[in-house]
Amino acid sequence: MIGRILGNRYEIIEKIGGGGMALVYKAKCQLLNRYVAVKILRPEFTSDEEFITKFKRESQAAASLSHPNIVNIYDVGVDDHDIYYIVMEYVKGKTLKQIIKEHGPLNPEETINIGKQISLALHHAHSNHIVHRDIKPHNILMTDDGRVKVTDFGIARAVTSATVTNTGNVIGSVHYFSPEQARGGYTDEKSDIYSLGIVMYEMATGRLPFDGESPISIALKHIHEDVMPPTMINENIPKALEDIIMKSIQKDQAKRYGSTKEILEDLNQALKQPMGDFVKFDDDDDSPTQVIPVIKDNDVPKSKPIHFSPKSEKKSNNRLIVWGAVATAFVLALIFIGSIFYFKDIFVSQEKEVPNVIGKSYEEAKQNLENLGLKVEQEQEQYSSEYDEGQVMFQDPKAGESVKTGYPIRLIVSKGAKLTEVPNLLNKNIEEIGFILENAKLKEGTVKYEYNTLPIGIIISQSPEAGKNAPEGSAVNVLVSQGPETKLVLMPNLVGEKIDNARRIIETSNLIVGKIEYKFDEKIEKDVVIQQSILAGTETDENKVIDLVVSKGTEGMTQPPEENELQMKTVSLGINYNRAKQEQFTLRIVKRQNGISTEIYKATHYKSKESEKIIIEGRGKATIDVYFDDEKVAERNIDFETGSLYE
Repeated sequence: MIGRILGNRYEIIEKIGGGGMALVYKAKCQLLNRYVAVKILRPEFTSDEEFITKFKRESQAAASLSHPNIVNIYDVGVDDHDIYYIVMEYVKGKTLKQIIKEHGPLNPEETINIGKQISLALHHAHSNHIVHRDIKPHNILMTDDGRVKVTDFGIARAVTSATVTNTGNVIGSVHYFSPEQARGGYTDEKSDIYSLGIVMYEMATGRLPFDGESPISIALKHIHEDVMPPTMINENIPKALEDIIMKSIQKDQAKRYGSTKEILEDLNQALKQPMGDFVKFDDDDDSPTQVIPVIKDNDVPKSKPIHFSPKSEKKSNNRLIVWGAVATAFVLALIFIGSIFYFKDIFVSQEKEVPNVIGKSYEEAKQNLENLGLKVEQEQEQYSSEYDEGQVMFQDPKAGESVKTGYPIRLIVSKGAKLTEVPNLLNKNIEEIGFILENAKLKEGTVKYEYNTLPIGIIISQSPEAGKNAPEGSAVNVLVSQGPETKLVLMPNLVGEKIDNARRIIETSNLIVGKIEYKFDEKIEKDVVIQQSILAGTETDENKVIDLVVSKGTEGMTQPPEENELQMKTVSLGINYNRAKQEQFTLRIVKRQNGISTEIYKATHYKSKESEKIIIEGRGKATIDVYFDDEKVAERNIDFETGSLYE
């Protein structure tokens, strides 16, 4: 694909990324002389009508959007070889995922500012009835000047009256998608709000709220499990930001923000009042609304008049009974009131201040709380890289709050760090290990360099060693080769020397004989060096190629070609380019024979061609050294007479 021109306009330069549906290349627009990004549908999907339809839908959805925080779409096309492509704005910078990986948790101001720009992009998309449905840090590009660009509307679709998943498959990235996406249910703008909340959670804490052995287990956690509050991971997160995140990731769509405009308002307020309590949560109301009829006067039952018997013999007895009852009630009331004052410490529950038990062992925390008359509820155990196994990592209510005696304190206990097997990084290039460590849920640690016979960038050793178990999120330190140690030599004076002697001087100085050009000279005798490519007396690197100009004597005298002395033989030398460090590199081939090194080939080549055969000439047996940009990558012994290799 490298070097191909699409639409007679876009020259593919290099691959810069890829996703499940398409590959992304950097290209040069020959018409406008600018760099663009070209997304090309993977070849295996070009015969799949469903994917082609989805690919076209992406281009139509994204092309209808024009906003400073959304990657612009310039062109859409298909060439004669059924290559479907979208041409879009080329953004120089990094993904938000890369920034989080490199720097860890972002500070609150950065998190809020990035969240605002993502919200602005989503607000524009939602206003055009488009739901992104795959908001994640990988799809958020950060320019060098700090601007956010939302990209990859790969599964976005125009919202209609019934938004569902396509052909029964859940759409979205499992670590970031909403509970309704996990269930395959109705998705709308609030699904993007949930994903934005997860992204802000990761920015603020440096980690994801849910992880698991498989996508299914992670999806189930989105549906059923509560998210650990961000301040439990990073205590520097202000209250307002935590409240915004927690409201955005409510499992019930109705309890999230109604729109991205509401999030923007709260994010702006969070910059002014970081510890403010202004985020409004929708509380549950268990009592149903009832319609109560108006109560009229005639609905109130009227008490019937009491008629006393006029019999005089019963009046006296009734009066005695009444006075006796009054006296008894008065005595009992005095006893009851006195008891309240006397036993008030028993009847009235005292308030206790909740102590801080985070970081203590579960047994110690339980004993401390029970000594204060509080109950202990161990809710669950969770993995933690911050707290050792058996230590309390979360408590509710928090330390310092006042509660009644007997109030239950909910504790979460650490299971310790989750272990993962350390992958083998030896003999791999330093540029490759980021993805390897990320897949193993580890991160790159200290990188040290030393001189070594291995090529530049190749890993010499690692700590911990491959195969050992290490806590997830821990660092793997590596020692990297910076190639053989470069030594400087003083360039000898070759001018005036016979060519054979000049060759020996170059070889003994650990330099390499390069191109030798013969010229007529009326003053200098034949076979004497009259010019050298590096001035005598200057310092230069070992193994530097030295070109010479040699006198052919006076004109009329001819220097017999070297080829005429002995018939030259040609050999086809196959060279693989997989060890090239960049797309364009200089290939040099040096022949070592009879103690003399001579450069016999030098040209620019491209790694994307993978391998080529180079025709070289020589006589007898020689050692051939292959260099990529002055780095030696291969050595072969060749018999030019037979055209074969030998030991």
